[in-house]
Amino acid sequence: MDFDIDPAFHEELDWADAFVTEEVEPIDLVLRHAWDLSDPLRMELIPPLQDQVRERGLWATHLGPELGGPGYGQVKLALLNEILGRTHSGPIVFGCQAPDSGNAEILAHYGTAELKERYLEPLLRNEIVSAYSMTEPQGGSDPTQFIVRAELDGDEWVINGEKWFSSHANFASFLILLAVTDPDATKHNKMSMFVVPAATPGVQILRNVPVYGHNDGGTHSYIHYENVRIPADHLLGERGQGFLVAQTRLGGGRIHHAMRTIGLVKRALDMMCERALSRTTQGELLARKQLVQAMIADSWVQIEQFRLLVLQTAWKIDKYNDYQKVRGDISAVKVAMPRVLHDVAARAVQLHGSLGVSDEMPLAAMVLESFHMGLADGATEVHQITLARQLLKDHKGTDGLFPTTHLPRLRAAAEEKYADALARHGGPSKQH
Repeated sequence: MDFDIDPAFHEELDWADAFVTEEVEPIDLVLRHAWDLSDPLRMELIPPLQDQVRERGLWATHLGPELGGPGYGQVKLALLNEILGRTHSGPIVFGCQAPDSGNAEILAHYGTAELKERYLEPLLRNEIVSAYSMTEPQGGSDPTQFIVRAELDGDEWVINGEKWFSSHANFASFLILLAVTDPDATKHNKMSMFVVPAATPGVQILRNVPVYGHNDGGTHSYIHYENVRIPADHLLGERGQGFLVAQTRLGGGRIHHAMRTIGLVKRALDMMCERALSRTTQGELLARKQLVQAMIADSWVQIEQFRLLVLQTAWKIDKYNDYQKVRGDISAVKVAMPRVLHDVAARAVQLHGSLGVSDEMPLAAMVLESFHMGLADGATEVHQITLARQLLKDHKGTDGLFPTTHLPRLRAAAEEKYADALARHGGPSKQH
C-alpha cells in the first residue's frame, strides 16, 4: 500500500495550499454563500480565482478525461480535498463542490444528449448550480418510506409531494429528484430519478431552512411539488432504477468529504496549539499543563488514524475500481468522520474558554457541524450497520457449545499434536 505521489503533483498541492491560504480563505469572511450566483460580490470575486485554478489544470479534478477532467485517482483527489476542506469556498473555486459534483456524475452516466448540453455542460463550468432533492419530511435514512409520486401522463411525468432539506435548491437551476413511479414493485424498484428544472410551474420552496450556527440565511429547502410536469425524457436511467442511479453520486464523494473534514479538523488542532502556547494560568503556559498536553496528543492521534483510514480507502478504490469492494471501508470512514470532528473541536472550544463558545471563533460551529456530518449522506447508525454486515460476511458461527478459541479445547488439540515430544520431556513446560 503506497500513498506516495509524484513530485509534479506535490508541486500542485503546494500551489493549492498557498492559493487557498492567500486567496480563498479571506473570501469566506466577506461572502454570505459561495453557491449564490445572484450575489454580485460573489460574481466579482469567485470567477477570477476559478480562472487561475483552470490555468493551473486543477479545475474539476474529480472528473475523468471523457468529461474534460484530468482523471486523477482517489488518493490524489483526497490530498487535494484535504487542503480545500479548510474553507467554505474552496470546493467551488476548484470546481468540485457538492451537490453539483455528484449530480454531474449522474447526468454524465444517465442523461440524454440534450440534458447534458442544457445542464451538465454549464454545471461543469459553474455557470449554474444544482440541488439533490431526495429526503422527505417523514423519512430520510430509509428511502423506502418515500412517498413523492411521479406518474406518467402521455409524454410527461407529473410530480406531486414534498421534499425536505434539498440543499441549495434556492440557488439551483435544476434539481435531481427521486420519486416513486411503481408503488407496487419491490421496495428497491419502486423509484426513479429525474431532472426537474427549478423554474417548472408547481415547484414551490416553502422555506429555506438554516443549519443552526450557519449565518447564510438558510440554504436547505423544504419544497412542495404540485402537479409539476416534466418531459418524459427527463427520466435518468431506467424506470424503477432510482436506487441504482443514486449510488453513482456516492462512494468517491464521501471520501472527498472526509478529507475535507481532515483539513477542517487540522485547523482546530492548530488553534488548540496556538492557544496553549499563548495563554497562561497559575503562572505557566497552558501548554505546560499535562491535561492540556493530553488533549493535544489525543487530537493528533485521532486525526492521523482517521486520515490513514481515508487514504487507505482511497487507495483501495484506485486499486479495485469497484465501490462494492470497498463499501464497508467507505461506511467506516463515514462512521468515524463526525466523531473525530466533534472530539477535536470540542477540546479546542474548552481550551479557548468563553471565546471558544462565542461566534468570534469558528470552533463552536465546528462542534455543531459534527452532528450535521453524522446525518448527511446517511446517518452514522446506517453506516455502522452496513460495516457490521460486511464484516460478518467474512466470519461464521460455531455449532459447538464453546467458542472455537476456547483454550481448554485448543490446549487438548496441541497436546495431542505434540504427544510424542511431550512424552519425551515429561509433559508441557508451560503450567496452567
